[in-house]
Amino acid sequence: MAELVVLYKTPKDAAAFDKHYAETHIPLAKKLPGLKKYAVSTGAVGSPAGPSGIHLVAILTFDSVGDIQKAFGSEAGKAAAGDVPKFASGGADLLIFDTKEV
Repeated sequence: MAELVVLYKTPKDAAAFDKHYAETHIPLAKKLPGLKKYAVSTGAVGSPAGPSGIHLVAILTFDSVGDIQKAFGSEAGKAAAGDVPKFASGGADLLIFDTKEV
């Protein structure tokens, strides 16, 4: 399996972020070809040292890193990626990696 983890940093307007993310971005991202699972954080995202500066974490699961790359090359992927600047005013970090059970 492979994961795409998106760390959305604290936006200028959290309520506007949350509304756009729920009403627009989630439906776009759910159209990604090969998407197996899509989960998001709920509530505050903290760290052992306290507040993290992260507003929301999204975890998208695919069969492989290749499938993630293919998904973002698709029309649905381009639409989802193009939507991010419309609501993520604090920026976002995307991490892509393979996983294994241990």
